[in-house]
Amino acid sequence: MLIELIILIILILIVVMFVYLYNSLIQLRNRVKNAWSQIDVQLNRRADLIPNLVETVKGYAKHEKTVLENVTEARAGLMNAQSVQETAEANNILTETLKSLFAVAENYPDLKANQNFLELQDQLEETENKIAYSRQFYNDTVLMYNNKCQMVPSNFIASMFNFQEAEYFEIDETKREVPKVEF
Repeated sequence: MLIELIILIILILIVVMFVYLYNSLIQLRNRVKNAWSQIDVQLNRRADLIPNLVETVKGYAKHEKTVLENVTEARAGLMNAQSVQETAEANNILTETLKSLFAVAENYPDLKANQNFLELQDQLEETENKIAYSRQFYNDTVLMYNNKCQMVPSNFIASMFNFQEAEYFEIDETKREVPKVEF
């Protein structure tokens, strides 16, 4: 009787641990999806701001057609990205083209003083900050989820139920280089 009771308690503990680990994997996987959707919201917000910014600059910088076309193409690339990797690459391209756009704006003092341009620039900067925060939160969540998928004993449950590791949202390798400053 005592041995049966001990075996029953051990089985109950195993089932409780199994359910706990399975549920924690589900919870972390859902957090990763939620964190990704937060990045997606901010990237879409930025993409929605860009046409207004381009139109504002167009009025002042008519001969800067290639810069404006590059920004438009980069925005389209971001909107069409499907995976985390594609989105990260499209985001990097868009960031570079926006730098070109703001460099153009530096050449037009009237544009730099234009209220619409300044408001759009502020909104874009705010959105960039939100993207950076969302990206950090996403990568932290991916780290927790991937750790859970790889660590014992939850890795057994993760492999049994085919939990796949999530991708990090990484920047382009060229962005990791220290910028060269010349005077």
